[in-house]
Amino acid sequence: MLLKFIIACLLSLFCFTFFASAQQVMIKGAVYKRISSERLSEVFITNLRTKGVAIGDQLGGFSINAAVGDTLLFTKKGYTPQKQQASNYGMVVYMQPEVQLGEVRVLGQTKKQELNEIMNDYRKKGTYYNGSPPALAAIASPITGLYELFGKTPQRAKRFAAFTKGELEATEVDRRYNKFFIMRVTGLTAADSTTIKQFMGYYKPSYEDLKLWGDYDLIQKTKIQYEYFKKNGSHPTLQKLY
Repeated sequence: MLLKFIIACLLSLFCFTFFASAQQVMIKGAVYKRISSERLSEVFITNLRTKGVAIGDQLGGFSINAAVGDTLLFTKKGYTPQKQQASNYGMVVYMQPEVQLGEVRVLGQTKKQELNEIMNDYRKKGTYYNGSPPALAAIASPITGLYELFGKTPQRAKRFAAFTKGELEATEVDRRYNKFFIMRVTGLTAADSTTIKQFMGYYKPSYEDLKLWGDYDLIQKTKIQYEYFKKNGSHPTLQKLY
């Protein structure tokens, strides 16, 4: 009888410990640059067990629902991803900056730099207002104003300026709303590429939307839309984001 009683107590203690450890709480902490007191803002945090996500604040602080012992993944552009187990006391996370080759930074050009160089070529040819001179400029120099309005080079510059604006806006949308982001928020994997492509085709936000939405807003709206998509993905008309 005594042996049975001891075994029962041990089993009860094990079950209590297991359920206590699995209980989710609000885990809080701060993220720093490694070997530095510099805090890192807007770090993306993922609970690898529950697939829950959160984004750190501007001061490097973060909070996320997790059970003690869950593995949290911390990612930020320019830093090596960092995994760390959740603890019920204030977590301190250090992230290592990625090493980049100087030659790549010198020779590489961003799309914005390339487009600006082309616009500078137009300015060297004598167009300064991209085909849309302000009224005061036209009054101050009527010849320049007429050239800007009707000249072939200014008109080409005007069309290219509109193209540049569209390209830069599309680049900004792709930076924040991309396949990697969808996989992180929805739990989809690379094997679900067709589903990801279809979902993004339906719900990709506009540049104007993203100007109004912070990262938290974008995550929450994407979660809501993905739940709707799973239930109504084949429906020809899907609800729009608001």
